[in-house]
Amino acid sequence: MTTHCSSAGHTDVGKVRRRNEDAILVRDDLGLWVVADGLGGHAAGHYASSLIVERLGALTRHDDVFDFVEAIEDSLLQVNTELRAAALAQHVDVIGSTVAMVVHDPRFVLCGWVGDSRVYVHEHGEMSLLTHDHVDGGPVDVTQFGRRTRAHTPGGVLTRAIGAESTLHIDWVIGGSRPGMQFLLCSDGVNKELSDEELQMTCNAPGDPQSRVDRVFELALARAARDNISAVFVRLDAS
Repeated sequence: MTTHCSSAGHTDVGKVRRRNEDAILVRDDLGLWVVADGLGGHAAGHYASSLIVERLGALTRHDDVFDFVEAIEDSLLQVNTELRAAALAQHVDVIGSTVAMVVHDPRFVLCGWVGDSRVYVHEHGEMSLLTHDHVDGGPVDVTQFGRRTRAHTPGGVLTRAIGAESTLHIDWVIGGSRPGMQFLLCSDGVNKELSDEELQMTCNAPGDPQSRVDRVFELALARAARDNISAVFVRLDAS
């Protein structure tokens, strides 16, 4: 049985930050969905996330999904180089961003990520995390890139981000492509406000991807909303 995709996404500055450093891409026509979270506490995080989304959104896709994934990786490698050059020119340590991506193929779904933006999969009433955060230590309110030292306060440090190192490593996992499956991409601003159990309940409730996005933002903005908030829901339906 073949599948087609329906999706929805939204990004919001939240209640505390002055600028939204997140960016999203929702492209059912490409079978590509992206959440990028610019590094808070560093220069031009909004530029980094926007550049990622701009470059990936400009890609074209032909028949071979692996050629498309190679083009995604090439684009992110180029962005990595440009962000490092921009940081050098501006005399700052890092201009960077995390990224989480879902690529749909009729046979499978590919999930790629760098950093602590996440991708969840939901099927048969159960939700599980496809990604693993590139973070040393626990979650933090401000995403910083660097190494843990004794001078650091308790918490975590992001260990991988686009623009942070000369060599970029993108992790990929493969998942199923079956009608009824749902995927949630989100920045860590969502995880700071909603538990995995609440996200699962949102997916279990009746509704389309837009209603799920609306519910996530309703819950998050009713709380502290300390960080920028971004979420994209993708649902696979029978063709």
